[in-house]
Amino acid sequence: MQIFHPHLLVHLLQKAKAKLSMLKSKVICCKLYISESQNAKVVDAITRIGQKDPEVVLLSKFEDDHYNRVRYTLASYIINENSTGEVKFSPMRRVLLEMIETAFSTINLETHTGTHPRIGVIDDMSFHPLNQATMEDAAQLAKTVASDIGNFLQVPVFLYGAAHPTGKPVTAVRRELGYYQPNYMGIQWMGQVLPDILPVKPDEGPDHVSRERGAIMIGAAPLPLNYNVPVLSKDISTIRRITRRVTGRGGGLPTVQALALSHGDDCTEIACFLDPDHVSADQVQQQVEQIAAEQGLEVEKGYFTDFTKDTMLEKYFKIVLSVD
Repeated sequence: MQIFHPHLLVHLLQKAKAKLSMLKSKVICCKLYISESQNAKVVDAITRIGQKDPEVVLLSKFEDDHYNRVRYTLASYIINENSTGEVKFSPMRRVLLEMIETAFSTINLETHTGTHPRIGVIDDMSFHPLNQATMEDAAQLAKTVASDIGNFLQVPVFLYGAAHPTGKPVTAVRRELGYYQPNYMGIQWMGQVLPDILPVKPDEGPDHVSRERGAIMIGAAPLPLNYNVPVLSKDISTIRRITRRVTGRGGGLPTVQALALSHGDDCTEIACFLDPDHVSADQVQQQVEQIAAEQGLEVEKGYFTDFTKDTMLEKYFKIVLSVD
């Protein structure tokens, strides 16, 4: 029979208690969208920042050269104030700001071109509650980071979802800013797309837009699934009509939001955001195939661009609990 030394036993019990506490912790996921993927040096520099803090886990990175865009998915814990319940601390706040500052110092929106819409070097940041965290926790962290960016970095910030005082959806913010309108060849976004003086007052930061940096949207919402369906056609107008019929707004699948985006020489993608509690990827795939067949168009099998909530949590805990 193995006999443990008392000090070793205490150490093991402390580690077990710490791990149990971690499993009960509040975890926030952040999806950070940066308008650059073609410059490997820049992407690597930003990626290294996202990987250097052991308390912040870089869950995934999705790059697309046609979109000229990269999405980082990070996760970390938060600590609430005992008396008020407000978010007091998260190591992710500092990591995100360092990633953003690096992006601003290495990317110039004036020279950026891609087939995905964007309003800034940092186009979007969305915060999502995981594990024991609440939507209010995600909203508080989103608003704190938005204040940092608006006040310290002097970049206009537009809030959406639970981070906005009225819960304004991100689609409403985007429509106000003309986000969905390509400004080059009908399929691409080139340079700054916003006027120097914004048509809508930002929630944080200045009214004036830097042409090098642009503006940013920050919100809090339930975690969506990202599912892209390739359609083998360059007829963007036809694919946009198909896309509209797939979405809830166009009378299609409830809660589904989607964009038709040029993707290479012979393909247009329907990039979908769906709520997995209401709509499955298979339903989206079938809907696109059915509508596209009416136009005589071929559809390839779609693909996910990120993990599900359960997979994210599994990966997060596997990494943080393995660190001594």
